[in-house]
Amino acid sequence: MRAFITGVGGQDGSYLAEQLIADGAEVHALVRSADGPPPFCPPEVRLHTGDVTEHDALRRLLFDVAPDEVYNLAAVSSVARSWQEPELVRNVNGDAAVALMDAALALQESTGSPVRFVQASSAEIFGSPSTAPQDESTPVSPTNPYGEAKALAHLAVSQARVRGLHAVSAILYNHESPRRPTTFVTRKITSTVAAIARGDADELVLGNVEAHRDWGWAPDYVDAMVRALRHPVAQDYVVATGESHTVRDLVHEAFTAAGIDDWERYVRLDPDLLRPTDAAVLVGDSGRAREALGWAPTKTFSAVVAAMVAADLE
Repeated sequence: MRAFITGVGGQDGSYLAEQLIADGAEVHALVRSADGPPPFCPPEVRLHTGDVTEHDALRRLLFDVAPDEVYNLAAVSSVARSWQEPELVRNVNGDAAVALMDAALALQESTGSPVRFVQASSAEIFGSPSTAPQDESTPVSPTNPYGEAKALAHLAVSQARVRGLHAVSAILYNHESPRRPTTFVTRKITSTVAAIARGDADELVLGNVEAHRDWGWAPDYVDAMVRALRHPVAQDYVVATGESHTVRDLVHEAFTAAGIDDWERYVRLDPDLLRPTDAAVLVGDSGRAREALGWAPTKTFSAVVAAMVAADLE
């Protein structure tokens, strides 16, 4: 079996490559630089230099590789950056995904061999939903450029299915690991807490600590994508733990894992770090994934945070 991954340089991409290789797959991946494999990328992955926004070149590459499975994880993954560069985010997170689906469908029609496709979607497509938890029937109503671009790709998946592609949208809620860059608030928290515990820092500066999120373990979410793609029925899946926690909760768990009880004195709130809009309560109902795919989270919220702090302390 041959798989093709975009976004292998990210947290999810590296875990996905490891899982597919363990399954015995021949794994190909798109990278933007010819400087060598990105961090955590297994050496067995066959790398191809290119850019997802170069649609014709990507189509030719897909025809050359001729994969059985396509995993589209490439994205500008920062919501904050999407406010600064909305056109770039639309090109990468939205238009490129649609072009890759078109290429996968064309490959299938050309070879007569089935191609399966999974789109890494996001809970941000729901914006500020009026009900919680959210499931696959929740209205798509994004409130930021990142969510808008992801919604474009998400809605294109259903159109690709109508046209005959085995396409799946995995609506991923927040998921973390030690491989998450420090530009994300979760890893900013755990790395800074570790630095405070070592005596290398004296404060943690944050914006909205009351924002609610549904945080899970990244390898679990990658496993859900593989299960969804390989399921006989192509449909969309919410991938979430079903538990809502605030950023403040995450901060508390991180300091606790580092052995610091009086953590409030190390935290400073900065209004400049607040987003123009912040989704209200994002918590997912993964009932369909649990029932149809036999999927379930393997780590609790506390265990996820503790694992990240432990890695940062090392």
